[in-house]
Amino acid sequence: MKLITAIFVMITFSTALNAQNYSKEESANKKIITEAFQQWHNGNAHFFDLLTDDVHWEITGSTPYSKVYNSKQEFLDEVISPLNKKLKVKIKPTVRNIFVDNDMVIALWDGEALALDGKPYLSSYSWYMKMKNGKITHVVAFLDGIEFTDIMKRIKVE
Repeated sequence: MKLITAIFVMITFSTALNAQNYSKEESANKKIITEAFQQWHNGNAHFFDLLTDDVHWEITGSTPYSKVYNSKQEFLDEVISPLNKKLKVKIKPTVRNIFVDNDMVIALWDGEALALDGKPYLSSYSWYMKMKNGKITHVVAFLDGIEFTDIMKRIKVE
């Protein structure tokens, strides 16, 4: 009986720690990002459609790609399109967790793809996404800079 009580207390405590009292806006933002990642995972949508045209996207670190991109088009042209051209199988995201605080949605996720040379591309990401009116306006992106730089330099495409 003590074991059952202890398990019940642990489950109740864990549930209480995981329970969130989100505002309507926070719940809506979390739902938008969660559904967008699910659609991306299923191959049914383009996650980056959520970006505003004037999105401020920062890739942290010290890679050649670590900088601030000041528009959706700049980010897509300099990062996403060149990366996709180097992949035989596009990135499939698997979300570990999504957190929300006010207008900030934080996604911790793993990406898996296959490069044109047959080698896997595996990277973990943490994106801090500021939302407004259901769109992403600012992002601070943390990723495996070594893995990303390697594929960008290793695979040559015309």
